[in-house]
Amino acid sequence: MPASHEAASGGPLDGIRVLDLSSVVMGPLATQILGDLGADVIAVETRDGDINRIMGSGPCPGLSGVSLNLLRNKRNISLDIAHPDGRAALLRVAAGCDVFVTNLRPGSVGRLRLRYPDIAAIRPDVIYCQAHGFPSDSPQADAPAFDDIIQAACGVPDLLRRASGRPGLMPTLLADKVSGLVLAYSIIAALFHRARTGEGQKVEVPMADAMLAFLLVEHGSGAISRPARGPAGYQRILTPLRGALRTADGWIAVQPHRAAHWAALLRAAGHDDLVGDPRLSSRALWREPGFGYATLSRVLATKTTAQWLVFCADAGIPAAAAPGLDELIDALPEDEHPDAGWYRDPAAGPFLGDPGISATAGPAGRAAYPRGASRSRPDRRADNPAGRGRRSYRRSGWSRKASTCWLNRSGWSTLQTWPASGITARAARGSLAAMYSAAPR
Repeated sequence: MPASHEAASGGPLDGIRVLDLSSVVMGPLATQILGDLGADVIAVETRDGDINRIMGSGPCPGLSGVSLNLLRNKRNISLDIAHPDGRAALLRVAAGCDVFVTNLRPGSVGRLRLRYPDIAAIRPDVIYCQAHGFPSDSPQADAPAFDDIIQAACGVPDLLRRASGRPGLMPTLLADKVSGLVLAYSIIAALFHRARTGEGQKVEVPMADAMLAFLLVEHGSGAISRPARGPAGYQRILTPLRGALRTADGWIAVQPHRAAHWAALLRAAGHDDLVGDPRLSSRALWREPGFGYATLSRVLATKTTAQWLVFCADAGIPAAAAPGLDELIDALPEDEHPDAGWYRDPAAGPFLGDPGISATAGPAGRAAYPRGASRSRPDRRADNPAGRGRRSYRRSGWSRKASTCWLNRSGWSTLQTWPASGITARAARGSLAAMYSAAPR
C-alpha cells in the first residue's frame, strides 16, 4: 500500500465501526458507502461466503465482479451465528461497534436473539439498523423478498406497461440499490443524532416503503390529490418515444427545456417552420410529450453525435452521448487486487475531474474531504501511457491496528480458528482492506 495512502485521513466517518450482518446487495451496498466515507466495516459471512460472491463471473472463484465492488473497504469474518459460540463471538465484536446492520427478517433476528434490545444491552448507544422486504409490523414482515419481488410489489411492472405496453421489471437491481442508499443515509442521520444527544436508536428500512416512496415522487402525479386531479404516472417519462435517439452515426440524449433550445435545434436541422409551435412548449410537452419526442427524433437524425454534442454545448442545451456499458467500463481506471489482479474500479468513475477534491465518485458522492477516505483508491501512477492511472496494493500481507491479513493467490487463507468461540477468520477476497481478527479476549 502506498505510504501516502497509509498516512491519509480516514474521511468523515473515521472512527466509526460498523458490524455488517447483511448479504446480497442492499445491505452490502449501504455498508460499502459507509466504508467509502471512512468507517471501519466488519462484514460477517457464512462459511460459504456471501451470495454476491457468485453473482456472475469474476476474476477468480468466490469473487464475482459484483462482490469485488460491494466488498471494498471492508474487513471480513466467517461465523456460524446459529451456534451458541458463534453468537457469543458476534456479540463480542458487536460490543465494540457503533453501528449494527442486518437484513435478516424479523423472525430470524428473534430466533437468533439479535434484536435491538439484545445488542443495546451490550452497546447502549448502538445504531441498530434493520432492513428487510416489508415493515416489521405488517402481515408480510417475515415474507422473503428480493429485488424482483419488491419491484413487482411497488408497481414497476405497471410503469413499464404504461410506457411500453408490456409489464416487466427494470433491468437493474433498482429496489436493492434504492433501499441501500436509504439505509446508508438513515445510518448517517442516526449517527448525527447520537453525536448531538448521545442516544443510540433502532432504524428500520423496509424495502417496500423505500421503493414506493421513490417511485411516487413523480408517478403519484395527479392521483395523489384527494379527490384525484388526474391519472397516476408522469406522462413525459411514460411516453414510449422517450429514450436515447438516433443520430447520423450513433445515439444521443438531448433535453431542450426552453423555447430558445427548441428554436436553435429546429433551425440547425432546417425545420424553421416549427419554431414557435405551441406543441413544443414546456407545458405542452409535460402533458402530451409524443409530438415533441417525434420532432426531436427527426432533428437529431440530421447530424452526427459529435456534431450535436458540440452544438448543444455551445447553445447550453443539456445533452450526452449514449455509450455502451463496455465503453463505460473500459473508461474506468484500474486497481490491482492482491488475489484477483487488475480490475476496473467503479468507485472512481469515468467522469472524474480534479482527483484531489473527492474521496469517491460512487454512491457516496464527491466532497471536499481527503482522498484517503476511500481506502480502495490508492494514488494514481503517473507513468500510465493511457492517461488513466493504475493503482496497486502491496501483494504481500499487511498489518493494521487490531487486524492482521496475509493474502495469497491460492484462495481464502484461514488465519486462525478458535473452536471454542465458533469463529473462523479468513482473508476476504473481495475486501481491499485488512480483515478483522476477532480473537477472544
